[in-house]
Amino acid sequence: MGYLVIACYRPKPGKGAELLAAVRDHLPILRGEGLATGRASIVMRASDGTLVELFEWASKEAVDRAHSNPAVLDLWKRFSEAAEYVRLRDIQETSDLFAHFEPVDDAGDHAMALSSADPGAGRAG
Repeated sequence: MGYLVIACYRPKPGKGAELLAAVRDHLPILRGEGLATGRASIVMRASDGTLVELFEWASKEAVDRAHSNPAVLDLWKRFSEAAEYVRLRDIQETSDLFAHFEPVDDAGDHAMALSSADPGAGRAG
């Protein structure tokens, strides 16, 4: 059974392009390692530039395995160099009853293309 997560990345000064590149690579790497499902991710931008990513791990155990996976650890290093991880509640938009964000199509299109080609790709089962 999949495990949805919302991750929030506030870009460090001058690191927006590097962060977006890491987000683009995120789901393909997780899928390649058997850690994420074929469900398309959704990537959004808050008014302060924070990127909010909704994606699905293959399972809670997959999250645990990611913490010792060299490819994932390399990717997480890129995230740490480009962004600060923030809590969802610390994003201004989430104080509204209905939080609104700008879609980031250039980050989510790759994930959408993968899931459209094979909706079951990468799903645990």
